[in-house]
Amino acid sequence: MNPNNNEDDLEQVNRLLERLHQAGYDHHCSQFTLVYVASGAQHVDRIDTQNIKTLPDPPRKKESPLAGELPKELHTDEAMALWQKAQQAGYVDEHYQPKISRTQAALLADAMAHRLGIKEKWKVFEEFWHRNYMRSDYNLALSQQQSYDFQDELKQLFG
Repeated sequence: MNPNNNEDDLEQVNRLLERLHQAGYDHHCSQFTLVYVASGAQHVDRIDTQNIKTLPDPPRKKESPLAGELPKELHTDEAMALWQKAQQAGYVDEHYQPKISRTQAALLADAMAHRLGIKEKWKVFEEFWHRNYMRSDYNLALSQQQSYDFQDELKQLFG
């Protein structure tokens, strides 16, 4: 990392962490080590002695909408009112991507799908949020006590 360019380095690390989060690597840890790997998979050195290179965007499925491009089921007038409430509550960002834990995001998706009458809720939200196994996240949420409080918040928010 360049000591004279800390803001750019932090911005690049934050972009990397956001990509990891979107890919489902949302594990909590107190430390992480980034390793630079040259083409041909040769180990070079820890990234703290290398310059950070901007990573290309992860490949996306062609049928999958890009962030901010809502699928038709999530782009109705009623859905837009729900998105606005979710944004105001701090649950999603300006591109409608979750800013909350995976289990809370699954509860949010379930509440929105229920309100909007979306039958294939996991398919719709998994494709839009670029996440897998949201049904498992939802089932895990139902086994956590704090999820009941969040579900109550969603009921109050969405009415």
